[in-house]
Amino acid sequence: MQQHVPVPVTGGAAGSGGTEPPEPGPPATAPRASSRLRRRAAPDPQLLLSWLPLLVAAALWGHALPHIGFRSMGEYGLLDRLPVTYYLSLLVLTAGFLATLRRAGTAPWWPALHCAALLTALKGVPAVLYDSERYPWASKHDAVIDHLLANGELRPSEGLSGNMSAYDQWPGFFTLNAGLVRAFGADGAATYLNWAPIVLGLLMMPVLILIYRTFSEDWRLVWTAVWIFQLANWVGQDYLAPQGLALLLHLAVLAVVLRHFVRPGSAGRLRSRAYLDPAAAAVPPPTGTRQRAVCVVVLVPVLVAVNAVHQLTPVMLCATLLALNLTRRYRNPGLLVVAGLLMLAWDLTMGRPLFTETLGTLRESLGEITRNSRAGYAGQLTGAGPELAGRANVVMVLAVAALAGTALLLRRRLVHSALPLLLASAAPVPLFVVNDYGGEMLFRVYLFALPGAAFFAAAALVPAAGGSGAHRVRPAVRRISAVALPVSLVALLAGFMPSYYGKEQMNYTPPAETALVTRAIDRAPDGALILATTGSFPRALHRYDELEHWFFAEQELPENVAMLKDPAHYLATRLPPDATAYVILTRTQDVYTAGEGLLPPGGFAGLTRDLGASPLFRVVERTGHGVVLRYVGP
Repeated sequence: MQQHVPVPVTGGAAGSGGTEPPEPGPPATAPRASSRLRRRAAPDPQLLLSWLPLLVAAALWGHALPHIGFRSMGEYGLLDRLPVTYYLSLLVLTAGFLATLRRAGTAPWWPALHCAALLTALKGVPAVLYDSERYPWASKHDAVIDHLLANGELRPSEGLSGNMSAYDQWPGFFTLNAGLVRAFGADGAATYLNWAPIVLGLLMMPVLILIYRTFSEDWRLVWTAVWIFQLANWVGQDYLAPQGLALLLHLAVLAVVLRHFVRPGSAGRLRSRAYLDPAAAAVPPPTGTRQRAVCVVVLVPVLVAVNAVHQLTPVMLCATLLALNLTRRYRNPGLLVVAGLLMLAWDLTMGRPLFTETLGTLRESLGEITRNSRAGYAGQLTGAGPELAGRANVVMVLAVAALAGTALLLRRRLVHSALPLLLASAAPVPLFVVNDYGGEMLFRVYLFALPGAAFFAAAALVPAAGGSGAHRVRPAVRRISAVALPVSLVALLAGFMPSYYGKEQMNYTPPAETALVTRAIDRAPDGALILATTGSFPRALHRYDELEHWFFAEQELPENVAMLKDPAHYLATRLPPDATAYVILTRTQDVYTAGEGLLPPGGFAGLTRDLGASPLFRVVERTGHGVVLRYVGP
């Protein structure tokens, strides 16, 4: 039997036949519209966790700035002068970064913003607050730039005192900055000197990403490696100096080599390996001989720039290229030969004076691993802040090495695919055998090994994404990583602070001290000799091309102890009787010589007192920031 289905009548009134029309209601599209409005009103929790920590951290950091007592720093540097809100801003940034890692693959800009914010928060305090140059020894770079602007040339063939000859023989960095000062009409490089760590760090981020993405498609691993690199980069080589720019160029060359110098045949074998890590990136496509030759031509200007900027970085770069040639994947000796010839050509022409001098000292330093790997050139760190900083430095190196070593054991598939990066990180280590580089070889080797070490340290904390079967990540591993990652990042953050700011008392100089030194050096006639305990004080090398310098305490501690028994006689017997010499002793020198262990406790005060009382020296000017004396002879 056919069932009757009533059909509503739309045009009649009630009782006219058919069913009653429905009660008038909202339009049919209203429920959908209200649903969209509700969705708009309720923000995405993941998006909220991405931008809210940035705003909160910025507010906390901005609130902390006026309360940072950098002018009254004690033996702990900035550590006990930074308010609680500053430390809270760093913790909020860390929490926000961990939250953004959940969407790192689909929204990589959020971890990128957090990494940039961390860099600014960690190293932006001196840039925003200081009324003088951070790192007094950085003022010598400003002096070279001023000299270049005033004279329009450098003279690499002239024998300058101290290490200033290296700056004239590798002038690329100073020429670039002189051009920037002239182009923007700045008073000098000192106006932007304190911003260099942030600018160089921001420029380095995309280069690091290119390198890390060569070996991993997991954005969580890539951004965690960038984050760890920033936390572990406490070594203090990213200020306005040739080394920071040279490292950036070095990494740029490495990125091009890793992505565009793959030999034919090696990529296919890697893709076919059954044990390849599921998070490993697709191996870059192989390049033909012609393409690699074109890449060499493209890289030649960058290689020339590396050689023009810094004397040690070309050696590090050649060592890295040699290590990459040990793998079948990157066995391309052509680029290594070109890099080596360019380095040799520069060393035998522009850099010949210092190059021949260094060759003369190799016989003494070659094989002296213990001496070459020491930190500094004399003494031990003394004082609560410097000693804490020294211990934190060691702990940070061990922590990064331990995390990287853990990845080598637990993520062997990733290690196999990223073997070139591992070799590039290990390549600088043998340079300990060659030279101590003025007591800085330890820091430089750590700096050049850090990009690769940060990648493997991140691999130990971020489990492989995806995978199936034998490659599936166990739930227990994910739970361990969920705890180990935040704990490790907070621990590295805690280690960064004393490593970077524990000795800040010797890094900040009051402007009145800078004015005292400038007056003293301007007062000296051409050819005069400037004496000081160390060159680590502001404007120490002002007019460096017109004056001679002797930093008489930059030697072994036993020799300085003997000097302190009769400092006036010690200095007078080493000066010509008719010498025009000035002794400049400042507060910054006092802090530096004590903290670096150049002089024993109270040694600087006794030196100042004895020289001031000696008839061999006459006080020219004395202020609360130091004293200037003139040698008058016997």
